[in-house]
Amino acid sequence: MKKPELLIPANNIEVLKEAVYYGADAVYIGGEVFGLRAKAKNFTLDEMSEAIAFAHAHNVKVHVTVNILAHNYDLEDAKEYLKQLGQLRPDALIIADPGIYALAKEICPDIERHISTQANNTNYLTYKFWYEQGAKRVVAARELSLDEIAQIRANIPDDMEIECFIHGAMCISYSGRCLLSNYFTGRDGNQGECTHPCRWKYAVMEEQRPGEYLPVYENERGTYIFNSKDLCMIEHIPEMINAGIDSFKIEGRMKTALYVATVARTYRRAIDDYLESPDKYAANMDWYKEEIKKCTYRGFATGFYFGKPTHEMQVYGSNTYINEYTYLGIVYEIKDDGTVRTEQRNKFCKGDEIEIMKPDGRNVQTKVLGIYNDEGIEQDSAPHSKQTLYVKLSESADVYDILRCKTE
Repeated sequence: MKKPELLIPANNIEVLKEAVYYGADAVYIGGEVFGLRAKAKNFTLDEMSEAIAFAHAHNVKVHVTVNILAHNYDLEDAKEYLKQLGQLRPDALIIADPGIYALAKEICPDIERHISTQANNTNYLTYKFWYEQGAKRVVAARELSLDEIAQIRANIPDDMEIECFIHGAMCISYSGRCLLSNYFTGRDGNQGECTHPCRWKYAVMEEQRPGEYLPVYENERGTYIFNSKDLCMIEHIPEMINAGIDSFKIEGRMKTALYVATVARTYRRAIDDYLESPDKYAANMDWYKEEIKKCTYRGFATGFYFGKPTHEMQVYGSNTYINEYTYLGIVYEIKDDGTVRTEQRNKFCKGDEIEIMKPDGRNVQTKVLGIYNDEGIEQDSAPHSKQTLYVKLSESADVYDILRCKTE
């Protein structure tokens, strides 16, 4: 069996490094322009250069999103941006717009071109079309079943790659082509500025009764009529591989380092276990399912992979995430006395029992013995976000380990 690529998102250099250490084969990132996650922090050109160098030093590829649907006024700036990317030499560009694709083919032809899911790739003739244009890979529309993907695999050239989402948030609109955000707020989701109105509460107003708002209920379960569960295929690695998928993509370019590390580590182990032995994969299933819930999620479903989703794909009662573990920080340095340097992300206190999350799959329970600021003054708690702290733990940690605790 061909080993599929595990493709992980990152919105800054810190998250990218965690993705690399926790098991990514490739990472996809966005620059400050021309990507569909404008609200994410994203990478400056200098940061992108550093990210590519770091990833390549660890034999990990970097894909850069250039996947907006461009207007006329975007094209001149897009040309300049593609020239800059040509100098940085990422491994691939993810593109949705045929015009941007033509520019990339002309300006930086040596960089692989991948076709974004935004291009509505739902049949094998579409894949063949892009192959004839020189595309190396097509990202499948999320509306495809595994049977349809297998049919595509059987009808395209062997050296053309298929990339599919395996985990993460699902868009309520067809292949992400949504106009709600633009209509309600003037911020265009297809220009990278989505405000996620699919997660808002809605009511119905009868035309002859203006001002009377009737809440929308689904059997008294709630009002979030566009609020889908997250995709999770951790139990279906064999089916994904058998369908002929070359790259397993994790959604989440606006997620934290804890989310990225948790999902990357879990899928890395699941894929490797299955390729080593299907029996080993089956035996470790409880561990995968337990670990994947230690990052934020809205409940899990299998999307369109086994047929069209039913009402069970929806979350009716809330638009908030389930959050079983709290992100405390990343270990950046180990002092001679074993104290770790971190940048605090959520509050914790001296005496707390927390967890050291390691790339090799271990979760080490430890106690916070002391907390010190950068002047060496001890404090009882860490209440200030992004404060540099030196923390003494009862167990050993390593650089790039993640500190987390169970949410109360």
